[in-house]
Amino acid sequence: MHTKEATQYFILLILTDGVITDMADTRDAIVHASHLPMSVIIVGVGNADFSDMQMLDGDDGILRSPKGEPVLRDIVQFVPFRNFKHASPAALAKSVLAEVPNQVVDYYNGKGIPPKCLSDYESSRTLAP
Repeated sequence: MHTKEATQYFILLILTDGVITDMADTRDAIVHASHLPMSVIIVGVGNADFSDMQMLDGDDGILRSPKGEPVLRDIVQFVPFRNFKHASPAALAKSVLAEVPNQVVDYYNGKGIPPKCLSDYESSRTLAP
């Protein structure tokens, strides 16, 4: 971030079979994490009530911390695994990763960090003998 060059972006994958017991802390953590180079993917396994997870996803509105602070950008993707029990692994992967490209672009655009051209990467690579 300090060099205005994109170097690392992180994806946190959470597999859960239950509901959130500390929703206020979770919302607060996501709002703070929305300023970081990261995305959060939550896969709900089982038949629990995942309505809180849907709220974290932000597709139905802007997620806010308990103090009312909005997320800087949507970083959460929630996918209920039960919707893909009879689907192909590719369909599950497509849904799980659906929002990540835009989340990455939103982060770097927000920081004013332009993408590198492919030629920039090729000229900086060191080839092994």
